[in-house]
Amino acid sequence: MDNFLLLLAPALAATINAGTPLMLAAFGLLVNEKTGVLNLGAEGMMLVAAIAGFATTIHTGSVTLGFLAGAAAGMLAAAFFGLLVIWLGTNQYATGLALSIFGGGLSAFVGIPYTGRSLAAGKFAIPVLSDIPFLGPVLFRQHPMVYVALLLCAALAWFLMRTRTGLVLRAVGESPESAHALGYSVRRIRMAAVVFGGACCGLAGAYLALVYTPLWQEGMTAGKGWIALALTTFACWKPWRVLGGAYLFGGFTILQLNLQGLGIAVAPQFMAMLPYLATVVVLALISRNPDWIRLNIPASLGKNFNPAAV
Repeated sequence: MDNFLLLLAPALAATINAGTPLMLAAFGLLVNEKTGVLNLGAEGMMLVAAIAGFATTIHTGSVTLGFLAGAAAGMLAAAFFGLLVIWLGTNQYATGLALSIFGGGLSAFVGIPYTGRSLAAGKFAIPVLSDIPFLGPVLFRQHPMVYVALLLCAALAWFLMRTRTGLVLRAVGESPESAHALGYSVRRIRMAAVVFGGACCGLAGAYLALVYTPLWQEGMTAGKGWIALALTTFACWKPWRVLGGAYLFGGFTILQLNLQGLGIAVAPQFMAMLPYLATVVVLALISRNPDWIRLNIPASLGKNFNPAAV
């Protein structure tokens, strides 16, 4: 039993580590979608943020500044998306895809001088708690951003369901026409949500480059932005379910290493595709119950709003 726990503890710790960037990005996308805006550009925002955070850390030596730079890069990319979609009325799906492609290309170009460079892996531990058998290595030796993500989950759940501002935000996603008639600026609320979503995706991208890897490599998100997008649907737009889903997909991500450590021979190509296969399976299962989605999905999701037309 002790040997099993010794193997399980690092696996669970790695699962939390792998699930954190998915969780951060999904929280941002969830807030976007709660206001009726569907941003398919998460992958591009995360890549731009990853290179911004990595380059900043390389030149300043500060991981904190790296995270701030990543968040700022994500916000800037999201603001550009919001300008096009919310004020100019471009198609949300096409604009999001364009942002994803643009972010991938821009990060690859800017990241050329940083390819192959790496950062020293930091070690973190909460005094006393990190020495608790089993729980210490799993829960209390994580990067501080892991705890920020957990606090963000609790804050979002409270904000969306317990505050007046959260109610207004959800009302904009359900019926922007009604919110506009009550005197709320639908465009500004949507823009604020989009920028917040960009900041979360930026933190997720910076986490990949500064903590999870930590290095810069072209296309290093490897589809995690798309998994985060699917995660919001999997979670039915509820923060606590996003948390569980992120750790579930994180577990699939590190399963390959665990099986290799146990001496189980599985084709690495199959294991690499496992998180994405799980995403497809989960979405297929959810789509079998359209009533479940209809009861939870924001009614105006993916639909532009023009106050002049009301």
